[in-house]
Amino acid sequence: MNGEKSDSTTPATLLWAVRLLLLQALGLAALTAYLLIRLLTAAEVQVGVAVALIVMAALAAAAVVVVARALSRRAPGARGPAVVVQLFVIASGGFLLQTGPAWLGLLLMAFGLVVGVLLVSPSSTRALGVD
Repeated sequence: MNGEKSDSTTPATLLWAVRLLLLQALGLAALTAYLLIRLLTAAEVQVGVAVALIVMAALAAAAVVVVARALSRRAPGARGPAVVVQLFVIASGGFLLQTGPAWLGLLLMAFGLVVGVLLVSPSSTRALGVD
């Protein structure tokens, strides 16, 4: 074993939180690809702003993967950053709720709430040794 704890003792809440965090990272990677395509195909673009946004989206995707991996290894310090990611997801959903499309905003808010609840559930808390 390489320091990782067995999946047989990892609670389902923590496993699902990790899986959903990886799904969020995949979404950020898709956003990064979309922004890159927009940069390359747009008629008029402010290159500096576009590149900065692409880099930030890529870094966010990488950071979420790092947090998900740390949670999968049951590092207690990973729960805080994972919860902060969910707060950003909920805030992004709130922004979309106001500016549109509202359905996507509601979906993001619900998704962030579900992952947040999984992260702070008693079984996940015990598995991470945070109690």
